[in-house]
Amino acid sequence: MPLSPKRRLLVLALAVLLLGGAATAMVLRAASRAERPQQGGPAVTAGQVTLNRPGALALLNTAQGPHRGTLATVPAADPQGGRTASDLSCQRFHAAAGTGVCLRSTPGALAQDNVALIVDADLRTRRSFPLAGTPSRARVSPSGRFAAWTVFVAGESYGAAFFSTRTAIVDTTTWQLEPDLEKFTILMDGKKYTSGDVNFWGVTFSKDDDTFYATLGTDNQTHLVKGSISGRSVTTLAKNVECPSLSPDETRVVYKKRVQRGASLWREHVLDLRTLRETPLAEKRSVDDQAAWLDDRTLAYALPTEGAVDSTDLWTVPADGSGSPRLLAPGASSPARLG
Repeated sequence: MPLSPKRRLLVLALAVLLLGGAATAMVLRAASRAERPQQGGPAVTAGQVTLNRPGALALLNTAQGPHRGTLATVPAADPQGGRTASDLSCQRFHAAAGTGVCLRSTPGALAQDNVALIVDADLRTRRSFPLAGTPSRARVSPSGRFAAWTVFVAGESYGAAFFSTRTAIVDTTTWQLEPDLEKFTILMDGKKYTSGDVNFWGVTFSKDDDTFYATLGTDNQTHLVKGSISGRSVTTLAKNVECPSLSPDETRVVYKKRVQRGASLWREHVLDLRTLRETPLAEKRSVDDQAAWLDDRTLAYALPTEGAVDSTDLWTVPADGSGSPRLLAPGASSPARLG
């Protein structure tokens, strides 16, 4: 006997309620699992975190447990040891000279609420800036004066067929903001260059509080650019360079180089800025990260944790192409050497 319209409506409403209840239960179970510390994972305890702690390594804790996603510190000499976790949650983080930049993404009713926080050595927020998209890269200059960030305005991966980024730089002494590097003058092969498809990402700063390096993407190519904040200009230096990071002695940049056109496969290289000679590193896995220098000889970068969702491990490799990759810290990302 066919159901009346009223009965069909009641059955449909009951089905929606049952499905909603099942979905809620699944979310709660997943949240409960995320709150449980991972067996055999790093020991993480809440405590005071400061960005002025000598001999410490700051990182974002991605390990399963109650402190997942928070900024933590660990002794640089024992990076797999116990972690001290703060209550500051970030998707990306970097720090230098007692200043930190935290890119935070919080789910909202209609869309994500994305914000950049500039924090002091005790993680107190000095200033916040709304972000136009999903957090991607973050850097602080060696002096702590400048902070930069990149967000995805469209797309969620540098390997996507189409993506658009926006990169900003802020002076933490005057709070003057350069909201979009696409407004800077571009010099390519000695000539002024303009195009509607220009994107910048992955800023890294020099010690002089003016010079920076970054990626310029245009016409299906990526370029290493050297820029001047005061001059509001950039000049191209080399091709097929993404997410550069300047060495402490400022003679080299580490970067990811696309090794297969059209595919999300990158190999880490180091470029000598004096000779433009590049050296492939011993890491042969694809690294989609802006690597960090632990010192003038050693690099750190994140790779997805095997068998885990939404987690990465930090790995390290010599900067001269020798040696082999080794695990630096499991369940971690966004490394920054403090002190």
